[in-house]
Amino acid sequence: MKKLAFLAPWALSGAIAVAQSPVTVQLVPVATGLTRITDIVHAGDERIFCVLQAGSIRIVQPNGTVLPTPFLSIPVNSSGNEQGLLGMAFDPDYANNGFFYVYYTTGSGAGSSRVSRFSVSSDPNVADASSESIIYTLSQPYTNHNGGDLTFGPDGYLYIGFGDGGSAGDPQNYAQNMNSALGKMVRIDVNGGSPYAVPADNPFVGTAGVLPEIWASGLRNPWRFGFDALTGDLWIGDVGQNAWEEVDFWPAGDNSGPDFGWRCYEGLVTFNTNGCGPAADYVPPVQVHTTSSSQWCSIIGGRVYRGQEFARLYGRYIYTDYCLGRFHSLRPDGQGGWINDLLLTPGSFGISCIGENSALELYAGNSNNGTLYRIVDPCPNAAPIISQAENVLTSSEAQTYTWYLNGELIPNATGQEYEAVASGTYTVLAGFGSNCTVLSEPIYVSLVGVDEVNANPVRVHPVPANDVLNVDGLPASARVIRLVDTAGRTVLTQQVSRIDGPVQVDVSGLPAAQYLMLVDDDAGAVLVRMNVSVLR
Repeated sequence: MKKLAFLAPWALSGAIAVAQSPVTVQLVPVATGLTRITDIVHAGDERIFCVLQAGSIRIVQPNGTVLPTPFLSIPVNSSGNEQGLLGMAFDPDYANNGFFYVYYTTGSGAGSSRVSRFSVSSDPNVADASSESIIYTLSQPYTNHNGGDLTFGPDGYLYIGFGDGGSAGDPQNYAQNMNSALGKMVRIDVNGGSPYAVPADNPFVGTAGVLPEIWASGLRNPWRFGFDALTGDLWIGDVGQNAWEEVDFWPAGDNSGPDFGWRCYEGLVTFNTNGCGPAADYVPPVQVHTTSSSQWCSIIGGRVYRGQEFARLYGRYIYTDYCLGRFHSLRPDGQGGWINDLLLTPGSFGISCIGENSALELYAGNSNNGTLYRIVDPCPNAAPIISQAENVLTSSEAQTYTWYLNGELIPNATGQEYEAVASGTYTVLAGFGSNCTVLSEPIYVSLVGVDEVNANPVRVHPVPANDVLNVDGLPASARVIRLVDTAGRTVLTQQVSRIDGPVQVDVSGLPAAQYLMLVDDDAGAVLVRMNVSVLR
């Protein structure tokens, strides 16, 4: 079991506790008539592909029009509530090879779970239903807990989530049986063999009595999971038994074979520890919800928002529950843990999936009413950016401004500019109309004296930067420049070799975003904290 630590920018210079509009989301209807929707995916263009449980895939155009001809229609066993056509993933090279993969239930009764590859036809809006190539088949002992999600990871391999086989309480203990794919996540190379190859760095390759395609174990029913489009971290919504729903997390690039604990644990509570090892053998969830007091019934795993339209949602993992329908988010707390925020209440019964379009904007599907929704922030304004010229701080444009020093309101400081008269951490609360106020990231200002500041101010240009960020006026003791993203991760480190002129920082490899620039001395002490922006 690993303890995962993050350093968030808001933890670097003290807490700034001021009022602002809480982050919320709204569900905006996009398309209807999508009966029993189970998955939402994209093919790298503006179209949205909606998977329907009864065996078809429908295309939704950007204007919300559902194309009359299904992209794919195949026979499936959808007699059980958790059976049918359950998942879809486009090959990373789809633009060239036209391959996509689906997960569905076949046969009668409990049947089997099958992963197959299909090809698009000469019509980009219609697949070739006769092109099926069966990749993976798994017999199911019961009709429930089929899992059903599949997606390509940042490593190019296909990840498939299988439930524990069903019934209740995993009576055959499949999730801990390493000779069965039930209750597991498997990882295969669909381009390296026929029908697939096992990646050489899978955690159990060469281990006797263990299926080599197993990548993770101890899952009850990982109905929806997904990778962070920026970091590659894995997030899983694992449906619980009768008491707890859980969110699981695993960092990108770690192929050490995590065991998420089922059936030994349900959430953070022991369930059936017969034959189980010590608690340290299992990876605990990063968030749990009770089914009794909170009325959750089936967690719907989501995505980390990496779109560009809603700055306040950026970096948040957004998820919901099928019955309660409230939307929540998780974000790092800067201490190795997570902050859970309630984003939407009351909820919408029947939300069954959350997915992204090609621009990484989020969508949700309701299997109960057949509606595809877009997830939006009703207060979409980006956080204000504070720029500094000598001792004058200037906020980016808003309708109203309220300035704070070290978390305390500065009396009568309500203009777009504020002249700093004391050292400390400054923020501005920007207003954008009724019930929409957004707080800036903090900026630290060090004033030994106005003359000294004027003589040697730290300046960055251009603002925003494109490929190169020039940093001028650094203190003599400056040794390292670091850029930290909104998730608290250091994304760039550069040694300072000179201070007698501008230091050029190559930011061409960074995505467009706002970053916190930190300048350290030899001892690692932070000398300068400034917000900088990169534009593409």
